[in-house]
Amino acid sequence: MKKIIFCVMATLLSLTFMPIQSNAMAPDEPSALVEPKPAEMEKVKVLEVRLNEINNMDKSKLTSAEKKTLRKEVKSIKSTLREVGGGVYISVGALILILILLIVLL
Repeated sequence: MKKIIFCVMATLLSLTFMPIQSNAMAPDEPSALVEPKPAEMEKVKVLEVRLNEINNMDKSKLTSAEKKTLRKEVKSIKSTLREVGGGVYISVGALILILILLIVLL
C-alpha cells in the first residue's frame, strides 16, 4: 500500500513540475545559424582585404613597434571576423559523448 501511495505521489509531483519547464522562454538573441546581414558582409570583405595586405607586406624593413601594431591589428581583425562569422562549435568531449551515444543506441 505504501509503495502505491509513494508511486502516485511521485507521479503527481513530476506532473506538477512539467508545465514549469515547458513554459520556458526562448532567448532574445539570434541563433548562430542566422545569415549575416549584407552590411556585415561588406565589412567582412574589407577586413579580409586588409588581412591580405598585411600578409603580403615586406615586414623585414619595419621597426619592432610597427610590427607590434600590425600584430595587434591582425588579432583584432581575426577576432572581429570570428564574431561576425558565427557558427556552431562542438568541443572534443561533446563529440566523443555524441559518438558513444550513437554507438550505444544504434
